[in-house]
Amino acid sequence: MPAPPPFSPSIALLAVGRTWEAAFTEALKPLGLTIRKYGLLGHIRRTPGISFSELARRSHVTVQSAHTAVAALTAAGLVGDGTAHAGAASTLRVTAAGEALLGEVAAVLSRLDAELAAAQPELVEALRASLPPPASGDGPTFS
Repeated sequence: MPAPPPFSPSIALLAVGRTWEAAFTEALKPLGLTIRKYGLLGHIRRTPGISFSELARRSHVTVQSAHTAVAALTAAGLVGDGTAHAGAASTLRVTAAGEALLGEVAAVLSRLDAELAAAQPELVEALRASLPPPASGDGPTFS
């Protein structure tokens, strides 16, 4: 029998990340969100008036994908565009409904974080110790 491969922190983080991502994906489904849409909504909240090109850059998607996703968020009443006419720069903002939904997501994240910390306390503490603190105290965001 061949020897097991050496430990790879990269592979370990990928495996743990996929597991946690799957849990978050499932938790977002009842709220009508995907991780990508949650990320876009978080970026728009953090930077009202953000341009589509900047939103796409921060989200690691194409500008066309950002337009498509924001159109869906707008149709759902989660995002508003103060200009919304051809040729004008967009002034995207999160609506009251979007803020309420982000509050629900924050509660979901809090529950998931507690579950993951209970299941893997050493890993969570190691991550906390090795990563810089968030830039501000206004909750989880992708920006």
